[in-house]
Amino acid sequence: MRRSELCERLGIQVPIVGFTPSEHVAAAISKAGGLGVLGAVRYNDPGELATALEWMDANVGGAAYGVDVVMPAKVPTEGAPVDLERMIPAPHRDFVTETLLKLGVPPLPDDTPAGDGVRGWLHSVARSHVEVALKHPARLIANALGSPPADIIELAHEKGMLVAALAGKAEHAISHVDRGVDIVVAQGYEAGGHTGEIASMVLVPEIVDAVGDRVPVLAAGGIGSGRQIAAALALGASGVWMGSCWLTTAEYQMGPLQSAVQEALLAAGSSDTVRSRIYTGKPARLLKNRWTEAWAQTDAPSPLPMPLQNILVAEAHQRLMRAGDPSVVPMPVGQIVGRMNEVRPVAEVMARLVAEFEEAMSRLDNMR
Repeated sequence: MRRSELCERLGIQVPIVGFTPSEHVAAAISKAGGLGVLGAVRYNDPGELATALEWMDANVGGAAYGVDVVMPAKVPTEGAPVDLERMIPAPHRDFVTETLLKLGVPPLPDDTPAGDGVRGWLHSVARSHVEVALKHPARLIANALGSPPADIIELAHEKGMLVAALAGKAEHAISHVDRGVDIVVAQGYEAGGHTGEIASMVLVPEIVDAVGDRVPVLAAGGIGSGRQIAAALALGASGVWMGSCWLTTAEYQMGPLQSAVQEALLAAGSSDTVRSRIYTGKPARLLKNRWTEAWAQTDAPSPLPMPLQNILVAEAHQRLMRAGDPSVVPMPVGQIVGRMNEVRPVAEVMARLVAEFEEAMSRLDNMR
């Protein structure tokens, strides 16, 4: 796989950008020649993110890496935490409580930190994540919910960092570039987490045609093999952004509670996901299971807007994860989950992606 202009700009060997909530996976991706991007949203305390980035600085061997934040364009006034709590309707709380009881999910241990998993979604905390990232030699800051605010882009550029933003429509991509974004991630409907309604095969060339002469475009959504990377480049992308496939890497095994997640992912097929607003309040693709099915029933309430939905389900997500039951784990994942059938080290995944890409290119060369 040849070094492209994107590789030169990011300081990487292969045009593969890997998003992950695990600093161990992110570091392994970077050491294997790609750009590991650490998702910051799970860090409620900016100090925890600082510790993770300090670990990465010491363990990437000088390789480049990035940080991904979540900064929604519109959020309720945050104020004191109790103000947001009061905005959540009682019937929604009752539904969550009753559903957890029906699913047989045990309560949290008494020593569980309060508010875990909530604050990282707030705009103010996302800003503190950026402040932390700017103190480290990250090469890229990405925003999962569109263009970051103008001052964030300016600060990143002052530090010599590139800024990326996800786009689900061509008009979104144009807006990102007009605001100073350096790299656009064209994320198709197949992707895990927050995603739009246009499939990658249609979306990628549309965004390339719209902004590809101004900035590099990364293809995202439904990519989990070297053949799919070759297809993305054939559509005009400069590289790929991959997230779901790292969830079943060996480095992602973060303790005994993680085994249920990987067990569920390994058993799932490409049709075992659902796009729903129940995770954050914005459309996101999740692993289909008994928890998502409960929210799809006719008597279930409509999900609340971000960040209220996060606050509503934060403790439930903790309980579902700690239950150790693969049939209820709340996990964002893309349709590529059907190819995630074994646990392998990141380095082996990267090597296979490159080998499959070369095989695909050789096969195409033979067709001339």
